[in-house]
Amino acid sequence: MTEFTPYAATIGGALIGLAAALMLLFEGRIAGISGILSGLFKRGEDDTPPAWQALFIGGMALGGVVLLLVQDAVGRDMVMTKLELSPLLVVGAGLLVGFGTRLGNGCTSGHGVCGIPRLSLRSILATLIFMAMAVLTVFVTNHVFSFGGLS
Repeated sequence: MTEFTPYAATIGGALIGLAAALMLLFEGRIAGISGILSGLFKRGEDDTPPAWQALFIGGMALGGVVLLLVQDAVGRDMVMTKLELSPLLVVGAGLLVGFGTRLGNGCTSGHGVCGIPRLSLRSILATLIFMAMAVLTVFVTNHVFSFGGLS
C-alpha cells in the first residue's frame, strides 16, 4: 500500500510545470519526453543532435540517480514504492507504452503537461483517453488478474 504524500506530489508537479514552461519560453519547444528522446536519434545537417536534448534526458537520468542516493535520508517509503514484477511483464508494458506513444503522436508529458495548458483539443482528448485506459488498467490488474505486486 502506498501512502499519499501531498507535499512531495505538489512540489514535484510544480517543478514539472516550471520545467515545461521554461522549455517553452526559452526554447520555444514542447517538453514532450518521447519527442525529445526520439530527437536524440535524428541527425541534422551537421550529423549531431542538439545538445539541449542530451542535457534534458541526462538531467532526468541524473535526477533518478540522486533520488536513489537520498532516499534513505528522506524516508524510503515516501520516495519510492517497490513493485515486484516479472521482467517479461515490464518489457511488455514498455513496448505497449512505446506503441501508444507513437499511435497518439506523443506521450503524457507532451499532451497532458504541455498540450492541455495550450488548450490543444488533440491533447485534451489524448489525455482523457490516457486516463480512461489507466483507470481500466488498474481495475483489471487489481480485480480481474493478479500481476506480481499489483494485486
